[in-house]
Amino acid sequence: MHPVSVGAASLACTSTGHGGAPALLLHAGVTDQRSWGPLRAAVDGRHRLLAYDRRGFGATTYVAEPHSEVDDALAVLDAAGIERATLIGASNGGKRAIDLTLAHPDRVTALALIGSAVRGAPEEDPADFGPEVQRLYAAYEAARHGDDLDQLNRIEAHAWLDGWAAPEGRVTGPVRELFLDMNGSALRSEHPGDEHPLPSAWDRLGRIAVPTLVLCGDLDVVSLPTSQHLAAEIPGARFEVLRGTAHLPHLEGHARTLAVIGELLDAVA
Repeated sequence: MHPVSVGAASLACTSTGHGGAPALLLHAGVTDQRSWGPLRAAVDGRHRLLAYDRRGFGATTYVAEPHSEVDDALAVLDAAGIERATLIGASNGGKRAIDLTLAHPDRVTALALIGSAVRGAPEEDPADFGPEVQRLYAAYEAARHGDDLDQLNRIEAHAWLDGWAAPEGRVTGPVRELFLDMNGSALRSEHPGDEHPLPSAWDRLGRIAVPTLVLCGDLDVVSLPTSQHLAAEIPGARFEVLRGTAHLPHLEGHARTLAVIGELLDAVA
């Protein structure tokens, strides 16, 4: 699929599969669209999957400017000729999926939210999650305010890939190398400019009226309270805690994650 132009940005896009239930994949804030490789393989072409790199990630090019992430996502759907799609969002991508659903419910068929953030959610206190999380969070804050981006990347791999309370290096091999490449590129990217403000979604989740799947890894302890809130507030939402995985189960190729998302797409189709 050709890049999609929106303002001063050229959004790098990929489209695979045909027919079935079209879906738009919205990546996490520590990855890019390459993180969806295992899901593409699992769906095996029976549904059309669109993905793109947000401004500041992957192969997308841009000049810093005020912009709307919702408008960017809609532009990708429009360029692909898709009127309505299932939105599959991970972490920060889940927040964008919720924003789009609330702003344009007519464009959304279903939702799958993986370790999702929510606009307007109360800030989590690391003290609520035990000493291991507190220590890693302190190291993360120190690295974030320092100049060593490689160290920050390594800490974020521990937190978001292995799990905040899991041993460092739980995930190894090509998956870890890909995470470090995707996140390292994002950490070194230029700021894309301010986003247009949007209202909080935290207290409006009851307005979501599409089939919704909420997923959270059992090692993703800091995301679990938000996922529980999503499942409680979105009418009819299905909630599943995924065993033996953390914040990015789709990147790990976690079998249960890929299976239940595939089941959602099959049901929608």
